[in-house]
Amino acid sequence: MTTVTVLHPGSMGAAVAAQAVGARRVLWVSGDRSRATAKRAKEADLTATASLEEALDASDAVLSICPPHAAEDVAAEVARHAFNGLYVDANAISPQRMERIASEIRPAPVVLDGAIFGPPPRAGRSCRLYVAGDEEAAELMRTLFKESAVEVRSAGRHVGSASALKASFAGFQKAARTLAGVSHALADAHGVADLLTEEARRMPSQILSDPEYLPSVAARAWRWGPEMQEVADTLREAGLPSEMAEAAASVMAHWEKDKDQYELPLAEVLAHLRQGS
Repeated sequence: MTTVTVLHPGSMGAAVAAQAVGARRVLWVSGDRSRATAKRAKEADLTATASLEEALDASDAVLSICPPHAAEDVAAEVARHAFNGLYVDANAISPQRMERIASEIRPAPVVLDGAIFGPPPRAGRSCRLYVAGDEEAAELMRTLFKESAVEVRSAGRHVGSASALKASFAGFQKAARTLAGVSHALADAHGVADLLTEEARRMPSQILSDPEYLPSVAARAWRWGPEMQEVADTLREAGLPSEMAEAAASVMAHWEKDKDQYELPLAEVLAHLRQGS
């Protein structure tokens, strides 16, 4: 049985920690934490410790789930205490930041790269925790969350792979939702919001899950790019942010040489997006 410290029990961290059914105890550090954090920790049945040193001395594993900008500071604080167990960074950070954290905190502890997909888990609502790195450490995570609302999946042995998966998904999901806000604001400004919603209902909903359609996007990018510039002009005129439309046009410029080549292999189309290709 394993003792785990979670740093720090926010809405996601507390919910994930509560699902560590294979742990003997799940600890959290109460010092300098808010009342809201203390309330979440209590509801998740976590055990409070007064200091990080006390928590680490008692723990076999540390689970870091915090805002992305704090990930390195949290890891550095753990490293200063010479912790030599398992350190799981499950934050939404870039692969290069994950690799940097791993290099700074090693040789002890063992580091797993983690990425959480889905809502905070609870009864009737699950999430996926992808892990990348040492297979024995990954197996410990599967044991910790066995038969819980957290499904542990492998993203390979390379530290950074889980973070890359998260960045790939979040780059689409969060940008798409933000862009939806801009689109609805523009339609509202021109009195056509209801019509936009009606047209949107006709669109395919599984865009990210069907990459095979991307060669047809590349084949049409030569005319879609200028259209996005027109969209940017329309947004500016309405007093709305135009950067996302301009960025889309910039991306499409990478596909200009793919004009009308609908049968290009997907791998070639994706390669054309890389800088210098």
